[in-house]
Amino acid sequence: MVQIWFYPSAALKCKCGNCIILYAIVFTCRYLDLFTHYVSLYNSVMKVFYLVSTYFTLYLIYRKFKLSYDRNHDTFRIEFLILPAAVLSLIWNHEFSFLEILWTFSIYLESVAVLPQLFMVSKTGEAETITSHYLFALGIYRFLYILNWAYRYYTEGFIDWISILSGCVQTILYCDFFYLYITKVLKGKKLSLPA
Repeated sequence: MVQIWFYPSAALKCKCGNCIILYAIVFTCRYLDLFTHYVSLYNSVMKVFYLVSTYFTLYLIYRKFKLSYDRNHDTFRIEFLILPAAVLSLIWNHEFSFLEILWTFSIYLESVAVLPQLFMVSKTGEAETITSHYLFALGIYRFLYILNWAYRYYTEGFIDWISILSGCVQTILYCDFFYLYITKVLKGKKLSLPA
């Protein structure tokens, strides 16, 4: 996934720190295998990049550009996403081991990690163009993952129901946003929700 929020201008405009906190939790839980499994240099470098850029973004939001952070609208209660994802990862996982449960938790949490941002857009009634592009990039990332699952199924016979169902949940959450993005933002208008 391209980390749109890595760039300082995106962090300067970010109004949803809770969303980035959730992604920091997702990447931290998912990439703890850096210390136990080596896949390739590329894989390791990308995992470190995701972790460093996400935590750097948190630094930018909460320290460097804290005056532009919209704390009044960033009120989504992320514990309502974290706790169910944790419980579900203990119940439905591939293997009951520490790293596998953390990986499963990260998959479940990622599927709903965008909700604080979507909640803020619905609460304020509009989104800046950079926020709209950021959300669209996250949605395209998920769409490409769906294509990857189809490709792996047809070439390798591999199917991962946890990833597929979580990805479908995340894609469903984006459907309304995609419609607004295509009908408004791509036509040069500011994304605003109907009153």
